[in-house]
Amino acid sequence: MLSILKTGQSGQKVPEEKIRSTYGRYRIQALLSVFLGYLAYYIVRNNFTLSTPYLKEQLELSATQIGLLSSCMLIAYGISKGVMSSLADKASPKVFMACGLVLCAIVNVGLGFSTAFWVFAALVVLNGVFQGMGVGPSFITIANWFPRRERGRVGAFWNISHNIGGGVVAPIVGAAFAILGTEHWQSASYIVPACVAVVFALIVLLLGKGSPRQEGLPALEEMMPEEKVVLNTRHPAAAPENMSAFQIFCTYVLRNKNAWYISLVDVFVYMVRFGVISWLPIYLLTVKHFSKEQMSVAFLFFEWAAIPSTLLAGWLTDKLFKGRRMPLAMICMMLIFVCLIGYWQSESLLMVTIFAAIVGCLIYVPQFLASVQTMEIVPSFAVGSAVGLRGFMSYIFGASLGTSLFGVMVDKMGWHAGFYLLMGGIACCILFCYLSHRGALELEQQRKRVQQQESPLVTADAQ
Repeated sequence: MLSILKTGQSGQKVPEEKIRSTYGRYRIQALLSVFLGYLAYYIVRNNFTLSTPYLKEQLELSATQIGLLSSCMLIAYGISKGVMSSLADKASPKVFMACGLVLCAIVNVGLGFSTAFWVFAALVVLNGVFQGMGVGPSFITIANWFPRRERGRVGAFWNISHNIGGGVVAPIVGAAFAILGTEHWQSASYIVPACVAVVFALIVLLLGKGSPRQEGLPALEEMMPEEKVVLNTRHPAAAPENMSAFQIFCTYVLRNKNAWYISLVDVFVYMVRFGVISWLPIYLLTVKHFSKEQMSVAFLFFEWAAIPSTLLAGWLTDKLFKGRRMPLAMICMMLIFVCLIGYWQSESLLMVTIFAAIVGCLIYVPQFLASVQTMEIVPSFAVGSAVGLRGFMSYIFGASLGTSLFGVMVDKMGWHAGFYLLMGGIACCILFCYLSHRGALELEQQRKRVQQQESPLVTADAQ
């Protein structure tokens, strides 16, 4: 790995009397840095969607070519999310995230000057690759600075960054069009968002923090022993700092059944999410006979309903469910099962819109809770690798099942077959939520046993 990305040496030790105040200040800065950084990634990602009408008109690209470009970015992002998140375990989170943003900005500048389709396609793939550098540092930062009892609320706050980032793209590009004019659509669509991303990258570097130890503070598990993750490993592993990213991935993720359970939860959540959102416009226009305006309203409700539900879910799992994430995920999937039937079978315009909004409100909750659970089933130094496995599987398998396989089922056997596929995906998701919950309970019991074994030793040392 390039030396610029590597984690630095531990900072000057903070005096004991200032540890609490410094820790409180640094963790807020760390959270804001990944919130703003991840928000910025969507500014140089969703701007492509806004540019598609101009691509079709000015560069004379067909709908098939535009669809191919979107698919290339999705596949590249899914693969990169797996690889980059694993590499982030051995990097400085703020430098890794900022470098990814700058690289995305450079690619967007290239897109602003491109006219040939294959050059454009290559740059879109590169953008997808560099987009994968954003999520790993975010989860690593949250796992390093926030205890398990707060991660639901903190994770929920971070999670809405992509909704906000996706929402501010249109005003940014719209303002650029108003100033530059439609004749400079490439600059408005790509170069202006790239400049905004570079500004956010500088903010990440200024605000961002490494791990508490690198900032001269005790590690989180030292201040709060209950945060230690205990795993059953048959072969004793080397110290994490002496292991490569691949060794960490193999030891703490690949052999960890809980990492596979939570990844499969995400696969089926993504299958349902993409199965509904990708086909919602066509389904409502052709089968339910909505007008384009009515379809747009249903689509808007599906997306924006996720923000309040995610924030509420984070609070509920921290307070009501005592840090256990999967029970609420299972409840949401059961409700989605019922609402999907209503969305499928109802003929009322109002009821179809309501059911679509409820599915949109709920489907992001298990997706968000799976991301929080990921931080709690592996040690903090392996969080990026676990996030990478989950991200790779959810995009490559989950999104493909919800888009390609759903489309094949509809073509071969009709819309009913597509909905049966999604309902089967919901059932599988509930099963893996249950298995993940059982695994989390086992880890919880192991932590308690270790604490009970260690407490007599601490007492004896004190005497």
